[in-house]
Amino acid sequence: MAGSEAKERKILVAVDEGEESSYALSWCLKNIVAENSKDTLVLLYSKQPPPLYPAMDGTGYLFSTDIIASMEKYGNEVAESVMEKAKKLCKEVHDVKVETRVECGDPRDVICKTAEKSGVDMVVMGSHGYGMIKRAFLGSVSNHCAQNVKCPVLIVNRPKSAAPST
Repeated sequence: MAGSEAKERKILVAVDEGEESSYALSWCLKNIVAENSKDTLVLLYSKQPPPLYPAMDGTGYLFSTDIIASMEKYGNEVAESVMEKAKKLCKEVHDVKVETRVECGDPRDVICKTAEKSGVDMVVMGSHGYGMIKRAFLGSVSNHCAQNVKCPVLIVNRPKSAAPST
């Protein structure tokens, strides 16, 4: 069609430490994001909120502020590491526009809220492939998002033959 330009899309990709999210990001880059497109990928990492500890644990020991600070620092380092790996993957496939967001909270809520607030056109996420029993106890983040996000949600399953890269 003459005069029609590719629409600028905003695609949210949920990333975490797992191979499933890396595979979903790769799949998205190879199958959804076109070369030289005006698409923007919003890479979202959901950090668990810091646990609330009572002043004393069950044994009567106090938690020091140093230990709590160390746990927080570790959580920030994990988030940074995940984001760096995801940004590197984006550069290897396409030099696509990338925004990164690290939010604190339950991944189900964080993904849904961020998708709505950011006005994304699509959400892409990996599936951990839990069985029926594990999913019943742990809940499925992808299922929750598919039911609650207002835009299309693409859940990418990593093939059984795709062994984790070493």
